[in-house]
Amino acid sequence: MVLAAIITLLALGVIVGRWWAEHPATDTYKVANPQAERRVLYWYDPMAPQQKFDKPGKSPFMDMELVPKYADDGDDVAAVKIDLAAIQNLGMRLAVVTRARLDTSVQATGIVGFNEREVTIVQARVGGFVEYVAKLAPNDVIGSGALIAEVLVPEWAAVQQDYLALKNLGDDALIAAARERMRLAGMPESLIREVASSGQVRSRIPITAPGGGVVLELGVRPGMTLTAGQTLARINGIGTVWLEVGVPQAQAGEVRVGQSAEARFAALPGETIKGRVTALLPSLNDASRTLRVRVELPNTNGRLRPGLTAQVNIKGNTGNDAKSVLRVPTEAVIRTGRRALVIVAEDQGHYRPVEVTPGREIDNDTVILSGLSEGQKVVASGQFLIDSEASLQGITASMEKTSGGAAAAPMAPIAPIALHETDATIEAISATEATLAHGPLQTLAMPAMTMTYALARPELSRGLKAGDRVHIGVRETDTGLVVEKLEKTGGGK
Repeated sequence: MVLAAIITLLALGVIVGRWWAEHPATDTYKVANPQAERRVLYWYDPMAPQQKFDKPGKSPFMDMELVPKYADDGDDVAAVKIDLAAIQNLGMRLAVVTRARLDTSVQATGIVGFNEREVTIVQARVGGFVEYVAKLAPNDVIGSGALIAEVLVPEWAAVQQDYLALKNLGDDALIAAARERMRLAGMPESLIREVASSGQVRSRIPITAPGGGVVLELGVRPGMTLTAGQTLARINGIGTVWLEVGVPQAQAGEVRVGQSAEARFAALPGETIKGRVTALLPSLNDASRTLRVRVELPNTNGRLRPGLTAQVNIKGNTGNDAKSVLRVPTEAVIRTGRRALVIVAEDQGHYRPVEVTPGREIDNDTVILSGLSEGQKVVASGQFLIDSEASLQGITASMEKTSGGAAAAPMAPIAPIALHETDATIEAISATEATLAHGPLQTLAMPAMTMTYALARPELSRGLKAGDRVHIGVRETDTGLVVEKLEKTGGGK
């Protein structure tokens, strides 16, 4: 019995030893602590993720512990990782960076005006007296050669009499001298020939329009005394007209002198009138802040009248002549006022903020000049939450590499942003912020509202209290609108 008990105990020991060999205690620890299996690549400070450390400890930049970077997270701290469940909750939508040819045609509105190169000034060549004026008024349309007035010119009558007297003598030298005297007195050559052929003095001289058009100014009345050089009428031709087109500043670079243009008028339904760009005027339109482009149009039968409006298409490069550009949905671009960002979607739920250089907007897309490559995926919905998470983790946007592997060109320095200004009433104010009931911020397309804004400097609040009327100037920053200007304009409500 003793021997049987010893054999049983030995058998149990063998069984327990084998089980222990197959299930060591460390495995139990690993199951309970799955983090122990993760291999640490390095440690980093979230506020300066580019700097890597080979051991844990305090950050030399901030008073905080270094954070481990695990091998299964990927060797990239410049991207945000979001699990699939969170992506579904955010309702995130992706869009592909596409390449397409850029149609540089410009659509704008224009107003018809006179072609001021076709202005004709009718003046008195010599002093005289107005004896007759045609039945004309400003804005009348007249043809070339139309009678304006008849003028008695005593000086011309005298030189004509001298010429006819010398002509009867038959002395060719004296006749030539008398004819030259009429010419020097200012008589037109047609009148000189008429006097020579008829042999009669013409004391009443008809004043006619040298060209047809609209009478813009009529400065002659019966019985007036005229002096040499006095303006009798100002006539503007209407064979061609100028169409002043307001081109948005964002598309101003696409317009060149000599480009063809097509104009469509509500007064001429179904008809397109073709012209060309003749000038880019040096100043912008004060009201709309648009580039003033002059398009010259033919005015067949005088149908185009100053003041008519038209929809204008200024032809640019189209089809195979258009350059190829990258495009993303406009809603995918985050504009902070100082830069533009997109969120690039990568593998395994990683999202990276990338700084881009945006170009012009076309329909619902924005042209990307640098920062992205064709075929990349960007976040078109929910990108603001990812950008906020990246900011919290200290991840800064960088310029992406192009498809060829070369770094994209950096953005040019951006000029200081002008303040967006309006009038407001102070609801509450402290050294750090102010609650303002303000009018519309036109330059931001922002309606009137009551909102709390951070103050750029504590001294802005000095001498101000609730109820004061002020003029404000706000600036766009990465964290929102900040009040840079706060000037009192009136007392309390």
